[in-house]
Parts: sequence; structure tokens; C-alpha cells
Amino acid sequence: MTPIYDIPAWRRWYPVWSRNFRVWRKLLGAAVLGNIGEPLLYLFAMGYGLGSFVGDMEGVSYMSYLAAGMVCASTMTTASFEGMYSAYTRMAVQGTWAAMLSTPLALRDILVGEVVWAGTKGLFSAIAIVFIAILFGLVADWRVIVVLPIAGLLGMCFAAMALMITAVARSYDFFLYYFTLLVTPMLLLSGVFFPITGMPEAIQIGAKFLPLYHAIALIRPLMLGQIPTGIILHLLVLCLYIAVSLPVANHLIRRRLIS
Repeated sequence: MTPIYDIPAWRRWYPVWSRNFRVWRKLLGAAVLGNIGEPLLYLFAMGYGLGSFVGDMEGVSYMSYLAAGMVCASTMTTASFEGMYSAYTRMAVQGTWAAMLSTPLALRDILVGEVVWAGTKGLFSAIAIVFIAILFGLVADWRVIVVLPIAGLLGMCFAAMALMITAVARSYDFFLYYFTLLVTPMLLLSGVFFPITGMPEAIQIGAKFLPLYHAIALIRPLMLGQIPTGIILHLLVLCLYIAVSLPVANHLIRRRLIS
């Protein structure tokens, strides 16, 4: 491995990513089951069970409609867990970050590495669900390939948001507030399971401020063989969440580690 001293400053996040990847590789079986098993269960149970009553949704089978939503939901959940539970363990329990800070790595290098790594884990989940969707004929054409970089961006978006919560958490129990008050409502109100057009107007407006809504607006058309509208806007929203969340997390964690 290249010594950290010889790595350009803009790429010093990579050793953090590499370290996390090598640890994750040792626990691959449990990690895959935990991150992919639940969304696949939702896909098949709701896709076939509820789908038999719903029929078509916006001109496609409910199973196809749901598959795109589950790609986004799984990416969000996986990246959020990694950015909170795993990152908190490395920061406050194992002292991994403190050891890294004794090297030429700066805190921003560590946090960027954590965000990219959590985004990578979210991407792994997305790949698995897309692969299953292809096997079951739920994907229209080659445009599904474009879904993967969007899923990676979505994962980094939620990872950066999760790190802000990690910065102020004093125990693992604190993360329940984030999941209950933000992740779960976002899961239900962003179009994962049904179109938001049937919701009250105030909820529709609020949903359009949420990153998950914008990811679904990009990924669902691509999986159904369509071209998304408002591509630049949707991508800008995801990037804006990262651009705001990461500096805030850096400030809060720096203050926590110094105090």
C-alpha cells in the first residue's frame, strides 16, 4: 500500500475506504444477508401479495413499480446504518478515528472516506436488487445501468446526513430518533410504495424537499425504460445535501473530539 505521505491530499480518503472495505470483506456473509435480505423480502412479499390486489400502477405492474422504490430504499437504509452505527463504533467505541488522526490524515479525509464507503455499501445493495429485478423481468432495457451511479450518489447523500447524527449521538439508542422521525417518514412519503400524487398537497410539497423523492424520480423511469424529467434539478438536490451535511458533520465531530 502506498504510504499516506505519498498520497495526494485530494485522495487521502482512499485509505479510510480501503480499511473499511477490508474489514467488511471478512464479514461478507452476515453483511449481505442483513443489507439485502430485508429489502428483497419487502419486494417479493409486497410485490406479489399487495400487487395481486393493486394490479398495475402508473401503467406498469406493481412489482416493477415497487422494484425501483426498493432500490432507493435499500440504498438509503444501508448507507444510513453505515454512517451511524458503524461510524459511531469506529469513532466512539473502537477509537479507530483517533488512531487515524495520529497519521497525516485530517478529519475531513476520514469523513470523506466514510461517506464514500457508506455510498459504496449502498451501491452494493442497489446492485443486488437490480440484479434480481433483471432476473424477474422487472427491468425494461439497458438504461438500468445508469441507475447504479445514481444509487452511489444517493448512498453518499444519506451517509453525509447520517454523520451529522453520529456527531451528536451519545449512544446507539440516539439513532432511533433519526430513523423514527426522518428515515421512516421519508420511506413512506417519497414514492417508494405508491405515488405521492394521492397525498394531501402539503405532504406532496414537503416530499419534494426530501432526497429520497429526487432519487426515485430519477431511478424509477430508468428502470422502466423511460427518460427522467428534471434530471439536473434532481441531481443538484442530492449533491446539495452532501455539500451541506458533510461540512456540518466535520464541524460537529471536530468540536466533539477536541472537547
